[in-house]
Amino acid sequence: MTARRARAARRPRAPADEFLPLRPAHRVAHRPGDVDGNPSLQAIWEVVCAIPRGRVSTYGAVADAAGLPGRARLTGYALRMAPPHLNLPWHRVVGAGGRIVFARTSPQYREQAARLRAEGVALTDGRVPRAAIASLEEMG
Repeated sequence: MTARRARAARRPRAPADEFLPLRPAHRVAHRPGDVDGNPSLQAIWEVVCAIPRGRVSTYGAVADAAGLPGRARLTGYALRMAPPHLNLPWHRVVGAGGRIVFARTSPQYREQAARLRAEGVALTDGRVPRAAIASLEEMG
């Protein structure tokens, strides 16, 4: 046995209950039932519902209109975690510059493109025209 292994064998070992969890508690995904009472998410849902048919808005503009400037990623989280019974028009929210953010080969991309076309929104190369992007004043 080498000297290094001998020292390691003599070290006291921590009991298993003292080990840190693999993921910190704040990184664990919430269940949809946990988000119903969150005022930030509810504000985002209200703004998304206010986007008129045939128009779109960006994740950042929705967050701004909900009173959460700089929280574009929270808009994506809110849409992903929305309870199905809300029937949110999630397809009316696009990325910066009017781009559909899903991968072109994904079912989500195809679904969003189909829903936008059904509402009369033209798509060119996965982007909506600037004229279709609703302004914050229209939503407020």
